[in-house]
Amino acid sequence: MKQHIPNLITLLNVFCGCVATVFAVLNQLELAVFFVFMGIVFDFFDGFAARLLDVKSELGLQLDSLADMITSGLVPGIVMFQLLAMSMSGGWNVDLSSQMEHDTFWVGLKVAPLPFLGFVITLASAYRLAKFNIDENQVSSFVGLPTPANALLILSLPLILLYQNSEFLSVIILNQWFLIAITLLSAFLLNAKIELFALKFKNWRFQDNALRYIFIIVSLVLLITMKFLAVPLIIAFYILSSLLSKTSNA
Repeated sequence: MKQHIPNLITLLNVFCGCVATVFAVLNQLELAVFFVFMGIVFDFFDGFAARLLDVKSELGLQLDSLADMITSGLVPGIVMFQLLAMSMSGGWNVDLSSQMEHDTFWVGLKVAPLPFLGFVITLASAYRLAKFNIDENQVSSFVGLPTPANALLILSLPLILLYQNSEFLSVIILNQWFLIAITLLSAFLLNAKIELFALKFKNWRFQDNALRYIFIIVSLVLLITMKFLAVPLIIAFYILSSLLSKTSNA
């Protein structure tokens, strides 16, 4: 029975991803973000449960990547689609379902298919997950930005729009060129040959996990002081600290 527990937790990730997909399509991005976050929590605990129960399996590895493909691959692509559509429509309150009912949205797509560029994130996520499944070296570290971290980066954008209450930030985020740049940067980081540390603790000694502890502390301080704007900064700090750590150990 215990060998099925991690897979059941992974299936909860799949469920959260499916629910998040529905809300993302309906342009209810706040709810989509919530269920993605819940999916990422389950993604953490399925691996934790597998290690705790010592029931790691090839099935679990494949199922985990399939779950991540939905929660951390498909949903961010849809969210970027919605943000690009908003940038074309001039604001947050664009009702895509209403537009589709009157065919105006699809008419517009004949000359402006830009929102579909958001699915480059989904394609890059699929490629990254496929590579991860056949790479036996990504155990204590990652090569390229993990899909959950990338998902948090993309999904932080609508939260910044909703909660930071800054016209300056809203103008930047809903700028088409900014969104295009973020989309392409996201696809690059997912598959870049950059070695990044994993938040996996073999023990709790500070000496063996100094970088992880420092990263967690800095991340908490940024979240408390800067709210959702902290997420892109945390991702940047994650990449930079990994690169500096690798350089110092070389």
